[in-house]
Amino acid sequence: MAHGFSGVNIVGNRDSIVVEDGVLVEAGATLWQNVILRGKTVIHAGAEVQAGSVLTDTEVAAGAVILPYCVCESSYVGPGSKVGPFAHLRPGARLLDHVKIGNFVEVKNTTLHAGAKASHLTYLGDAEIGAHANIGAGTITCNYDGYGKHRTTIGAGAFIGSNTALVAPVSVGAGAIIGAGSVITRPVPDDALALERSEQRTIAGLGKKLNDKNALAAGKR
Repeated sequence: MAHGFSGVNIVGNRDSIVVEDGVLVEAGATLWQNVILRGKTVIHAGAEVQAGSVLTDTEVAAGAVILPYCVCESSYVGPGSKVGPFAHLRPGARLLDHVKIGNFVEVKNTTLHAGAKASHLTYLGDAEIGAHANIGAGTITCNYDGYGKHRTTIGAGAFIGSNTALVAPVSVGAGAIIGAGSVITRPVPDDALALERSEQRTIAGLGKKLNDKNALAAGKR
């Protein structure tokens, strides 16, 4: 239980915090209510773990914040990094300094270098993400082919547009831009723009005709 942690800041009901034997929480760390710390987890001074998060065998460095309702397993969260809310760090997730992992992002066996960010709705598995790369919402590293896992490499400062699928093994160079909605299957050089889309067709007035037809079929007109 949370009792007896000299110098640890407790927010809310201290009796709701569960800390297993083997966990280290340094003085100056902050724990919120309903936190569960398991295994060999280490929370350094100046780090903060907010309400409802469950950490197992995870190290949280000084200045890092785990926002509410995150699950972190066998992971490292570096100085000044922020995770969550509602994020999942699976084994092998390594966030170096000032990395941002936002809501509904899952990270597995992946290193994100300084300043990289994946703010929402993303899966990053078996990948290397360069410093200050930006991973857009809905991005997926397609790491499994049904038989084995394959790696994705994204260079420093790259920008991955929303709803991109990166089909591993594949690399995206430093400073490259991937257009939203692309499926990337071949290497993208440094500073290049890559996009993969079919051509948009717009047919004037057809939307209204379809709405009228559907409404009539549903008996609403």
